[in-house]
Amino acid sequence: MTHYRTVGDIPRKRHTQFRRPDGGLYSEELMGQEGFSSESALLYHRNLPTAVRAIEVWSDPAGELWPNHPLTPRHVRAHKISVGPSDDAVTARKLMFGNADVRVSYCVASVPSPLYRNGTGDELLYVESGAGVVESVFGRLPVGLGDYMVIPTSTTYRVVPAAGDPLRLLVVEASGHIGAPSRYLSKRGQFLEHAPFCERDLRVPDAPLVEEGEDVEVLVRTRGGMSRFVYAHHPFDVVGWDGGLYPYALNIADFEPITGRIHQPPTVHQTFAGPNFVVCSFVPRKLDYHPDAIPTPYNHANVDSDEVLFYVGGEFTSRRGSGIGHGSLTLHPSGCTHGPQPGAVEASLGVESTDETAVMIDTFRPLDIGPAAIEADDPDYAWSWAPRGDR
Repeated sequence: MTHYRTVGDIPRKRHTQFRRPDGGLYSEELMGQEGFSSESALLYHRNLPTAVRAIEVWSDPAGELWPNHPLTPRHVRAHKISVGPSDDAVTARKLMFGNADVRVSYCVASVPSPLYRNGTGDELLYVESGAGVVESVFGRLPVGLGDYMVIPTSTTYRVVPAAGDPLRLLVVEASGHIGAPSRYLSKRGQFLEHAPFCERDLRVPDAPLVEEGEDVEVLVRTRGGMSRFVYAHHPFDVVGWDGGLYPYALNIADFEPITGRIHQPPTVHQTFAGPNFVVCSFVPRKLDYHPDAIPTPYNHANVDSDEVLFYVGGEFTSRRGSGIGHGSLTLHPSGCTHGPQPGAVEASLGVESTDETAVMIDTFRPLDIGPAAIEADDPDYAWSWAPRGDR
């Protein structure tokens, strides 16, 4: 983010003496992107953020990816993925799809996660259901139904589900940074008038989070794998920070849909951009209002992208008869033409609006298949466009 924020106590000038009540100096930490030539944040710790007492290899339970071969459209029922009563939002991620740019996982978190830091890239969490708090070195940020949350690279955080129903999350892990599409922003980073959301829709931590602790474990992901660090002091010891780099949340209900007289292309739904992928939001909206409009999507071949859709609310009229419902994910890979299920086009004529809610991820390199997608795969989906009896 490029919008300046300040939280907690900071000195008037950066990189000047800032002392604790006992007279000692607070420790500065500058988090900066792109070699400190892009967004950054300056955090003030009570203790040295560099004081590590142990480092060891930690085994990543996510599993391996396999090529989608033979090339197959897929339907994954995420609610059928096996989960445990002590699963958390970090170590219990179920890997579904991925490539060198992005990994897409699903998790059902019932207990707080360990402290975690992704040194590979930004993360995007989408809350399908439940509620909780994302705690980080920047503070606390409550999240609930329909929230996206962007967590910058190398932010130490944990996810704490609220009591009651588990927290169901779609997790997108990038190999770089995630942000608003550049066409929504001025050259200095302000949201423009045509953008479907703006600064007022974003939520950020608004107070420091300070905890005591010694010999505190933090899991760290890098391109080489997972490591476990033991820090001399709890990383949550930041008394203040400022800058333009921090976690933030956007609720999908605050995305204002762009509509037209005839069917609009998927690009109007774009919400975020990452390295070689985009994330789009399909929300309740007025459908096409030309007198001869066809409200369902046309058959299409996105020749440069694999498309993942996560169906989270409402009725999906273009998918009626395919077995898709809430909690479903579909993969429509490049090389396959896809579109509405048989009968959906005629059934949509004259329909004025839709109540559907879905999250779409389009990647510009092919996606491989993870263990969770294979576990919860619908073997009949690829044939759902063919007339019955023609398999």
